[in-house]
Parts: sequence; structure tokens; C-alpha cells
Amino acid sequence: MENELSLLGALGEEDRRAVLQNMHRRRFAKGEVIFHEGDPGDVLHVVDKGHVAVRAATPLGEEALLAVLGPGASFGEGALVTEERTRTATCRALDAVETRSLHRDDFHRLVAEHPAVREVLIAILSAQVRRLTEHLLEALWVPVDRRVCRRLLALGTAFGCDGAEWEVPVTQDDLAAMAGTTRPTANRALQALAADGIVAMRRGHIAVLDVGQLERRAR
Repeated sequence: MENELSLLGALGEEDRRAVLQNMHRRRFAKGEVIFHEGDPGDVLHVVDKGHVAVRAATPLGEEALLAVLGPGASFGEGALVTEERTRTATCRALDAVETRSLHRDDFHRLVAEHPAVREVLIAILSAQVRRLTEHLLEALWVPVDRRVCRRLLALGTAFGCDGAEWEVPVTQDDLAAMAGTTRPTANRALQALAADGIVAMRRGHIAVLDVGQLERRAR
């Protein structure tokens, strides 16, 4: 599968096969919580099908959407790093989700038998650091209106949207959290896009009516 190759691309055939043999298929219904923030963490998940919402508690006791993950994305990678690890976010299935999971004990055994498997963890953590660095730089230096555009495009990628028009099932609150801003500020950015016919706000959804213009606004 394509996402297997992307995750295990640094491995030889024997090592890749060993990892896949130790991964277990998990299925989650729409709306089902995969794990809660604060739960003990001992399993890495790789999304095979569907989409996962990653949310974390705010100081005000609300939940903010951090990311939407689609096929090929991994989450829960911290479980492989240390034995005393708790989940830092809540992950919930947005639709019917299938993952491949790898338990920490199986990972450590694989590393002992196939040292190159450690490259999988390094690749996952490196990608996570790159994403966090990019988001930090955006929050510091990129204007809010461009951040909103970029998060909309990222959501389109996560949901596998293509074509000149599409929509994503997120609220303005969700988009604001992903863009690192407040709902009123995100709303002003969306209203400006809507006035130019680039997006439309619908109940529980945001429709992108002109992807090309959105991409230009995101640069």
C-alpha cells in the first residue's frame, strides 16, 4: 500500500515485512474516541482509511482542534519513546476509520531484532518536528488571513479533496484553533474570502468555491 511504503520507505524488504507483521488492524466507528487526552500511551497508530480529529484541552476547559489526519498519517508516536507516557491529545474518528497499530513492546523487540526499524521512529518524529516548526514560524510571522487559507488547503489535502470546488466538515471554531487565532479573527478572514467568492460558510462545513484563488491567497 502507498502509505505503508511512505512510512517504511527507509527500510529494506525484510525489515519492512517484519514491521507489517507486528502491526494490528483496528477499526473505529464514526465519532468513536480512539484515545483520550491523559490516557496511558503504548500504541502508535497509522491511518489506513478514514480521518481522525486530534483535539487538546485549552486552559478554559474547551477542546481545540489541532489537526485532521488522513490516510498515511501517524499519531500516538510518543508511545514508542518512553514507557511512562500519557496521551497529550484526544483522537476521535471523523468517519469510519481503520488504522494499523504497533505496540511499544513490539516496537522495542523489532528494534532489537531489526536495528534499522529505529529509522521508522526517527522518520516519524522528524516529520512531527518539521510540522511543529512550520506552524510556529507561521504563528510568529505569517498574517492570520494567510494562515486561515493555508489551514483550509491542509484540510482539503487531509480529506483527499480535488477539483476546483470542495468542502470540509469543520466549523469556524475548529479552523480558528488550527490557524492559531480567535474565532472572531478567523471569521473576519473567512468573510473577506466569502466576499470575493472564494469560500462559503455552511452549517458545520466550509465550502471552497475557488481553489486556485485560495492557493494564491495562501502564498
